[in-house]
Amino acid sequence: MGQKIRISDFLKNTGRVDLRIRLIAGSAGVGREIENVEINRPGLTLAGFYDFFAYDRIQIFGLGEAAYMKQLSDEEKNTAYGKFFSYDVLCCIFTHDEEPDRLFIDYANNKNVPVFVTSRSTTRFVSIFTHLLDEVFSQSVTLHGTLVAVYGIGILILGKSGVGKSETALELIERGHRLVADDMVEVKKIDESLLMGSGSPILRHHMEIRGLGIINVRDIFGIGSVRNRKRVELVALLEEWDSAKEYDRLGMEEQMYSILDLDVPFLTIPVRPGRNIPIIIETAALNQRLKKMGIYSARELDEKIQNWIRSEKELNG
Repeated sequence: MGQKIRISDFLKNTGRVDLRIRLIAGSAGVGREIENVEINRPGLTLAGFYDFFAYDRIQIFGLGEAAYMKQLSDEEKNTAYGKFFSYDVLCCIFTHDEEPDRLFIDYANNKNVPVFVTSRSTTRFVSIFTHLLDEVFSQSVTLHGTLVAVYGIGILILGKSGVGKSETALELIERGHRLVADDMVEVKKIDESLLMGSGSPILRHHMEIRGLGIINVRDIFGIGSVRNRKRVELVALLEEWDSAKEYDRLGMEEQMYSILDLDVPFLTIPVRPGRNIPIIIETAALNQRLKKMGIYSARELDEKIQNWIRSEKELNG
């Protein structure tokens, strides 16, 4: 993959999710680097099958592995653990609050292999853990724009500098919607199927308004006016009105905008004095919600018109 992150750094950045995890051995190895989002269940390995042993992945010990280890004799444990730790094992995590025996801990300390225990079930922990890893290792791009959550729809507002992106977002916030990021929006591709946008931890919740300067949206409008991340579901390009340009007036065909090879519904909003851009964006958000439900207003109107035309032709013979 090319990307990597230290185990210690990864665990520090799972803030919004409580992994319920604690370190019980191998503290000297927490600087080891994770390079693979895949995990490994070492049940067959402990039983002696070392073909295809993915030792460079995080090893997850569930109830099955823990039960197998408990029924081993001291001699069998020494043989199994010795073989297991002869490989450069990255990290071990025991679920269900199942702690390994003293011999396993001694081997881990000698080899500087971090061993963690979580109170979560195996299925739940693996689901959360792999999702967090996917986010860390996902493709990302930083775009110059503003991301807002309007009626539950994440709208990425793009446009040239000075066209009014931040001012439009400010009006939307005043109307009860939420700011995700202004100026620099980091977009990540999650699970190869969706785009998640967020702002820089340093710039988070701040906006630059020309003539006013830097403001903290959360401090002014309250905690309900911001959120840290949101799925990007619509891209709106603001551009100065060009009388020579033909703008879409029907919306029959949905335009798309490609971000990290994923297509997002796209619309161009011409800006000129007298146009209420925030209301247009609110309406676009509501219309996008309808489209997600399979309701396309323009197509329905077109179908009604076509049916009316057919009826008139039949009546007029």
